[in-house]
Amino acid sequence: MISTRHRFHGYGSLKYVYRHGHTVRGPLFSIKSVDNPKRKSYRLAVVVSKKVNKSAVARNRIRRRLYEGVRGMEDGISQPVDIVISVYNDAVLTEPWPNLNKQLTKLLKEAGALQA
Repeated sequence: MISTRHRFHGYGSLKYVYRHGHTVRGPLFSIKSVDNPKRKSYRLAVVVSKKVNKSAVARNRIRRRLYEGVRGMEDGISQPVDIVISVYNDAVLTEPWPNLNKQLTKLLKEAGALQA
């Protein structure tokens, strides 16, 4: 899990990313990102709807897998950026870790949040 300083607090801050962010889509999830010069480090939120999976346990497991993936790439995220990962396919649960990590890395680079 990522630390509290890298999390969003309140819905208003997410609303800004939804309104002004740049979207990159993959087969399992999309990433919306926007630069935030007011902060010193990045912020991240993972959004998993009930439409993806009815089970709260499964939604939380999806969320934890993606948080852990980004936490492993923390060194490459240098600029202050707000990132929202929206999951729209429950295959994230069963996707092998190397494939999921590769897709996450690719989409974060395309979004401009991760250094190449």
